[in-house]
This record gives sequence, C-alpha cells and structure tokens, in this order.
Amino acid sequence: MDGNTSRIDRRFAMLAAAGRKVLVPFVTAGDPSLEATVPVMHALVEAGADVLELGVPFSDPMADGPTIQRSSERALARGAGLSFVLDAVRAFRERDDATPVVLMGYLNPVEIRGTEAFAAQAAAAGVDGVLLVDLPPEEAGDLRTAFVRHGLALILLASPTSSDARLQRLCEDVQGYLYYVSFAGVTGASERLDAGAAGIRLRELRARAGAPVVAGFGIRDAASAAAMAVDADGVVVGSALVAALAGAADAADAARRAVAFLAPLRAALDA
Repeated sequence: MDGNTSRIDRRFAMLAAAGRKVLVPFVTAGDPSLEATVPVMHALVEAGADVLELGVPFSDPMADGPTIQRSSERALARGAGLSFVLDAVRAFRERDDATPVVLMGYLNPVEIRGTEAFAAQAAAAGVDGVLLVDLPPEEAGDLRTAFVRHGLALILLASPTSSDARLQRLCEDVQGYLYYVSFAGVTGASERLDAGAAGIRLRELRARAGAPVVAGFGIRDAASAAAMAVDADGVVVGSALVAALAGAADAADAARRAVAFLAPLRAALDA
C-alpha cells in the first residue's frame, strides 16, 4: 500500500481510532443540477459524510441501475463532462480541505484525456482517489503507476463472484480502501441485499486486506446501512440518495434533501 493517499488514510485511521464506521455517500456530478453539485457535497459533509464519492457522468454506465443511469443522462445533457467534475472538486476544496473525494466512473473518459494528463489534473483539483468500474486489476499497471506518481489512490472493487486468485491480487494491490460490491448485479437493486451472506465475505476480506473494506450496492436507508456496517469498516450509499435528490427545486432544496437523507444513516452507524 502506498503512502500517497493521505486524506483517505487519515480519515479512515481517525474513525477507526474512535471506533466509528465510515459513511460514504455517492452523488452524480451535475445532478440534480450543475449549480447544486458543490452545495450538495458540503451538505453531505455537514450531515456526517466521511468520504465523498462523486460520479463522473458517462453515456454507458453498465454497472449502474436505472436510477444512476438516468442521473448520468441528465447530467450529461446539462454538460457535466469530466472538466465540470474537476471544476466541482476544485470549488469544493475552497472550503473543505479535509474530506476525501473519490471519483467513481468508467475508463473511457480517462483514456480520452490521457492517463498522465488525467492523473495530474485530478490531483491538482483536489481528488484523492479514483474508482474505475470497468478496469480489471490485472490490466491496471500503467494507470496505477501514473496515479501513484500524482498521489491518487486507485480504489479497487471486489464482489461475491471474485475468484480467490483475484481476491488475493486485490488485497495485495489495495490503496485507500477496498470497495466490496455486496451482490452480483447493478447498483440500486436493494431487494437483493443479504447482509448475513455479505458479512461472511466481508470478514474474510478484512482479515486479508491491508486496508479498510467498505460495502456498497443495495444500501438504501438507516437500517440497511447499520446491518451492512456490522462486518465492514464502512458503507457506501448511492442510488437511494440520488433518487432523493432528483427533482430538487434548486441548489438549496437539493442541499436540504441531502441532509435529510444522510443524517439518519449517520445516526444509525453511530448508535
């Protein structure tokens, strides 16, 4: 594990020392509006977010369910490309230099910009890590090298269908934290969430990985967040939050919705 992921490492270490679980909300940059993105990021931190995952809108988000797919389509229609995403992080950093920000998206926009240019620009904007859903860890060598050079963590995904050989590689290569996809499927399919079954794999991963493990996919409310956090270092909530923000009247309304959604999850994790 590299020593470059300072904000992420510091945040997880601080929460572990306090015996607290990490809460990681996901929102799509540019949705429910371009103007709401940065206010929503700040509102989520005020409501108890420990790490922010900011979705990079993409035209073919194959790992995402209908809720995030539609939010990505709306954001792209408003012009929320990669440059907008980096500008949003830069604006967020004007007030918050402590909360880790991880970009979550797909490989294509990174390759179009060029790996080295992307890594340099993301780091300069204040990004701490990047999760690329469609990047196999076996093919991540060159990208990882560029990221390390610029102090970016390459966040990796594990799933219930990951082979033992791949899990071993993930545990060896992990930076920042390991994201465990709690079931095989797309984001938002909460009816498939089985905290008990996921817990078995989470305990195994936490014993093997040299970094924290967070669980995502299917977490929709305080109860499911608390259930999944039992065997994880933290939880990621995405589709349910994106749905709660959809249709907000303006940036202030979106920020209010963000607080109203996330505060109960924070309370449940701290209970």
